Parts: sequence; C-alpha cells; structure tokens
Amino acid sequence: QVQLVESGGGLVQPGGSLRLSCAASRISFSDYTMGWYRQAAEKQREFVARITVSGTATYGDSMRDHFAISRDNAKNTVYLQMNTLKPEDTAVYYCHATPTVVGWTRQYWGQGTQVTVSS
Repeated sequence: QVQLVESGGGLVQPGGSLRLSCAASRISFSDYTMGWYRQAAEKQREFVARITVSGTATYGDSMRDHFAISRDNAKNTVYLQMNTLKPEDTAVYYCHATPTVVGWTRQYWGQGTQVTVSS
C-alpha cells in the first residue's frame, strides 16, 4: 500500500533548473532513508542522491555541484533541486525509500518522472 509519487519533471533547456518532488503516502516516512535514482534510455539505473532521516545527504559522482536533495518530514516529501542541467541529465528519475529499522527489509520505488534537457 506504500506509494511514492514523483512530480516536477518535464522539458527544460540546457543550463536550466528543475525541482522534483516525491510525495510518500501510507509510510512511516521518518523511518526511511530517501533517495533519487535515474535511468537514461538504454542505460543502467544510476544513483543520484540519498538523504537520511536527520538530513545528511550523499551524492553520486559529479552530482554534488549541480543537484541538492532535501526532505520535509512533516510533509512526507523529498525533493531534488537540479541546476545547470545538461542533455546528459535526460532520464527518468525515480524516488526510492530504504528502511532504517532493523528487521525491516522491504524497499520502495516510485514510478518515475521524465526529465528531458534539450534546446
């Protein structure tokens, strides 16, 4: 019954910015580390960023200078601010939840939101 719903994707020109949102429902949000992954056409899924319950962020290679992950535990929402976008950033972006509680093993994925960087 857990749902992760991404929004905010779309078409943006190179150098532009976009803010993605992931709204979680039917989940104890503060018990989960949240993250973003992306998958470009014909490519494997790639780690983008992760944020702990307390707000510690981790970024994939070459992501820190352009992307910023944040979360609002009161709103059960995680965000990805994407700046200075390049055509190489074109991909489907997926929200991900990993439990922090010992004994909980199930992870959750959203359906993804398309980001296209093109002029």
